[in-house]
Amino acid sequence: MTDDEAAIRQVVETWMAASREGDLETVLGLMTDDVVFMVPGKEPFGKEAFAAAFKGMGETKVDGKSEIVELKLLGDWAYIRNRIDMTAAPSGGEPVRRIGYTLTLLRKEGDERWRLTRDANLLAG
Repeated sequence: MTDDEAAIRQVVETWMAASREGDLETVLGLMTDDVVFMVPGKEPFGKEAFAAAFKGMGETKVDGKSEIVELKLLGDWAYIRNRIDMTAAPSGGEPVRRIGYTLTLLRKEGDERWRLTRDANLLAG
C-alpha cells in the first residue's frame, strides 16, 4: 500500500469517527471548499449546506462502518467506491438505517492532504 492510499484510508476512518462523535469541525476539515455532494432526490449541495444539515441533526447519534471496495490513484486525484452501513438514531425517535455505496473523488491539496471534493451517495433504507 502506498502512502497516498494509506492517507486516503485514514480520511475515511477519520470521517467515520468524527461523524460518530458529532465533530463537525473535523468533518469539514476533510473536505475541499468547493466540495459537491449528490444524494438521491435533492439538488447537489456544498460545504455550507452540509454543515447546516449536520447541525440540524441535533442530538442524533450516528454509527456505522465503511468498507473501501475500490481505490484508484490518478495523480493528485483519486476515487474510492465505498460500501457504507450506517444508522442514525435521533433523540427520542426511531433509528434509521441506510446501506449502500458511495462514489467519492478526493483531491490532494497544496498542503499535501487528501480531501473529499465530490461525493455521490447512493445509500438507501
